[in-house]
Amino acid sequence: MATVNEEKEERIISLVEVRDLLEKERAKRELTNEQKMALQHAQTFARLNVTETKKLIKELRKIEKLSDQAVYKLAEILPTHPDDVRVVLAKERYTLEKREVEEIVQTVKKHIE
Repeated sequence: MATVNEEKEERIISLVEVRDLLEKERAKRELTNEQKMALQHAQTFARLNVTETKKLIKELRKIEKLSDQAVYKLAEILPTHPDDVRVVLAKERYTLEKREVEEIVQTVKKHIE
């Protein structure tokens, strides 16, 4: 998850989008050390493709309590157990019901299988 500033517009992007942007940029020019490390991290941990990640994010956004940051973090971590979901959302100011946590787990599993 990262924030992109495009002509004074900020938006959150997924790890796989970071990977794709940095790979395109690497084809144009030499990346800085920080960008190289970010690319390596994204290549290592981005497990879905862009299309599948966007579908997952769209489905997770249907859960009203989740903030955009939480949705993108869930799409990055891909938790497959209720306890993992609770850990990812531990800093949020709300608590999800058991049903909502299970919905997140099932949604993630559907996209990684």
